[in-house]
Amino acid sequence: MTPDDAVRMALCTQMGREFAAHFQYLAMSAWLEDEGLPELSGFFGRQAAEEHGHAMKIFRYVLDTGGPVAIPGQDAPVASFESVEALVAAALAQEEQVTRWIDELVHLAREHRDPATEAFLQWYVTEQVEEVATMTELLQVVRRAGESLLFVEDYVVRRHPAGGEA
Repeated sequence: MTPDDAVRMALCTQMGREFAAHFQYLAMSAWLEDEGLPELSGFFGRQAAEEHGHAMKIFRYVLDTGGPVAIPGQDAPVASFESVEALVAAALAQEEQVTRWIDELVHLAREHRDPATEAFLQWYVTEQVEEVATMTELLQVVRRAGESLLFVEDYVVRRHPAGGEA
């Protein structure tokens, strides 16, 4: 069973967006490392790896359902931020946008009577609830901490440890 061309192309577009998120989170991780915030840097590095995994999951699905895969090019990520708060706010906005895109994909699959793709996308629907909640909470913590970013570093160690779930 092959998703029709419209659904397949939309999946490939989303795969590209997931790769773009991977690179954006890497850029955020690098900026945070330069700012002397190794725990936040590690958190965003783990987020980057997670986004790469999301892209590869779509890559595999498109191949498994008959392909072909078209990998879209990406713009360079934003590499500099005015503050940690601005960085985390950008990450939250990115996750909110991804949620809207996933919702559109679910509706497209439903419209094209593609139950396999709709079922496949349910994992992403659930994942986006978690991603938005995580970034919302992190932004709240950053705002509460103000200039005391060591409190944010401590929060990341406790709430999102390197060996645990991000």
